Amino acid sequence: MGNHHTQQQKEEILICVKNGESVPDVSLRTGVNRKTIYAWLRAQADNTGTSSLEIARLRRENTELKEIIGWLTLERKRGEKNQGR
Repeated sequence: MGNHHTQQQKEEILICVKNGESVPDVSLRTGVNRKTIYAWLRAQADNTGTSSLEIARLRRENTELKEIIGWLTLERKRGEKNQGR
């Protein structure tokens, strides 16, 4: 028979994943099986059909892209500064 998890435990785990923490990391930290977490995420698809896992992935990707844009902007400004000398 499988483990039973409280609703609060489930919600806390899903919040961690939605905030960008990886499922394997949350699984390791909490002791909840990865497959269980993935099943909870699939069950929480929003009205557009996008799962919580996909939303979390897109948030991480968005953060990474913002960091890249910031780095490229900084490099561009450094190049402009160097040409101005």
